[in-house]
Amino acid sequence: MSLMRPMDPAFPIERQIALDASPVVLINVFTLDKADEQTFLNAWQNDAAFMKRQPGFISTQLHRAVGDSPTYLNHAVWETTAAFRAAFTHPEFRARLSAYPASAVASPHLFQKVAIPGICVA
Repeated sequence: MSLMRPMDPAFPIERQIALDASPVVLINVFTLDKADEQTFLNAWQNDAAFMKRQPGFISTQLHRAVGDSPTYLNHAVWETTAAFRAAFTHPEFRARLSAYPASAVASPHLFQKVAIPGICVA
């Protein structure tokens, strides 16, 4: 992957994974050239298969933007930041990043549910 661009430059993923939280949701927005979509999908599928085997992984879902936008959003749920950190920093996963097309830019960020009475439960 050519670039990781934080959603919040003041608090990049490297700082987020140092915290203790549970459960956490990874939101990762990918932008890429339209011509690179199949290469991206192949790389993402291989990464998802790796992540699925890691302790603390709960689920993942990939979404594609509507229309002609080659933008993708990955939504993944993990039991803890520690579990995500172990998978995200695993040498095998890090080596896999080179399989992504050069045009791919990832913007990963961790989130937690927020309880809003009458609307959302945590």
